[in-house]
Amino acid sequence: MQLLEATVTVEDLDVFVTQLGEIGDEHGVAIQALDARYIVDREHLQRAVELADRAFERGDNIAEDRAVEILLYVAGTRQISRALELGVDPGGCPAVIVAHDHATETGSADEPDGSRERERAALESVRSLAAIEPAATLGAYDEQRVREWFDITDAELRTGGDLAALVRERVALLVVEK
Repeated sequence: MQLLEATVTVEDLDVFVTQLGEIGDEHGVAIQALDARYIVDREHLQRAVELADRAFERGDNIAEDRAVEILLYVAGTRQISRALELGVDPGGCPAVIVAHDHATETGSADEPDGSRERERAALESVRSLAAIEPAATLGAYDEQRVREWFDITDAELRTGGDLAALVRERVALLVVEK
């Protein structure tokens, strides 16, 4: 998994999503653009990617598309329409863009170095899109937005819970809910 942090400014979301899909297809990777205000840390994304890969390996995937499956795990929901709310919005928003070739983590016949290179090349293509302005966005999440999305209560935080750990727990719970 490779990440690109950026501000994404799109007029037509469908066109942007199509461009990402074409780039992903060209490089043989899944690409997902996420609203960075919901992403607590890199581990949040890493765990979602691992669980999405595992779902595909076991034939337990919810979505047919790996990028959508990653989105479902990032959002901690089985409902695609709801998970889409964590994607980028028309206009501008801080984003984290994930490029993932499942061979990187699964150790399949493709060598991992080739997978990482495909991920990097895909993100370079994404970086060249007019909608993308590279900017540091990871870690600048909106605490209230995250708490509301993942239904994290004051009581959970008072018991020594760390917000990022609680979000990763919600992501992992999607497996149990299946």
